[in-house]
Amino acid sequence: DIIRTIRDPEKPNTLEELEVVTENCVEVQEIGEDEYLVIIRFTPTVPHCSLATLIGLCLRIKLQRCLPFRHKLEIYISEGTHSTEEDINKQINDKERVAAAMENPNLREIVEQCVTEPE
Repeated sequence: DIIRTIRDPEKPNTLEELEVVTENCVEVQEIGEDEYLVIIRFTPTVPHCSLATLIGLCLRIKLQRCLPFRHKLEIYISEGTHSTEEDINKQINDKERVAAAMENPNLREIVEQCVTEPE
């Protein structure tokens, strides 16, 4: 429910409407007392999607802000659905790269537009 309303950076649709994320792409495992591993596997609309890293960043930021429990977050591109999936997976799961990306005012503004709940 948390990620279904994230908007696509280019289109007026949500990631759910574009089938970039579905209920089946979310996996939650208990890894300790009141601590969970949340794994998201998203599917870009095209294998060469230039915004796949940005979509991963939006997923990470929204979940970090909204999950009400302690968690470890892993976000991946669904296997075989993007031409540079390995590089993108490394980027969106690297805390330092994510922090650096969010320090960029232009990037941060785009992420905020994508993750802000519609009124």
